[in-house]
Amino acid sequence: MPRRFLAMLPALLLAGFALASEQHQHHSSYAGLEEREIKTLSQDDIEELRRGGGWGLALPAELNGVPGPAHLLELSDEIPLTDGQVAEVEALFERMREAAIPAGERLIEAERAIEKGFAERSLDEEGLRQRLADAEEARAELRFVHLATHLDTLPILDDDQVARYNLLRGYTNQQGDPCDNVPDGHDPERYRQHMGCD
Repeated sequence: MPRRFLAMLPALLLAGFALASEQHQHHSSYAGLEEREIKTLSQDDIEELRRGGGWGLALPAELNGVPGPAHLLELSDEIPLTDGQVAEVEALFERMREAAIPAGERLIEAERAIEKGFAERSLDEEGLRQRLADAEEARAELRFVHLATHLDTLPILDDDQVARYNLLRGYTNQQGDPCDNVPDGHDPERYRQHMGCD
């Protein structure tokens, strides 16, 4: 082997290791998501939207002490709610679902349209703007449905019941760090993300 090659060997090895390391670092955190039917929505997201679930859209209400109907019903014995209050909250919950399910379907279809446009390479800027506007309109409507329903619970409850709800849900200091106390009914990963936990 020529001396010149031997002298260059360490530099060549380092360059090879650097290239391999660089290629590994470029592996996208999105890898695997390309298998989704709609890239922006997981199957769990789609199921949550189709059943009228909150999908985290009511967090500004929930985490500021304004109860939601689903969790009020779950905690009705512990709060406690009267039979009349339970009936009112059940009616609110059903109205919410009746509005949320079609709004969720519109959001799913709007995201599907964006997906299709990119998959088919058929979008121009105007078409993209329209599809994004459709998706954002559906999302805003869905968000309104959930947040407005939280507002509608307040006239049904007294202050002590609201305080008890927040205590039971783990939103008060008496329950400790909210990052360590994920309330029942919340996806732990999504809850911690919304709460800014590490």
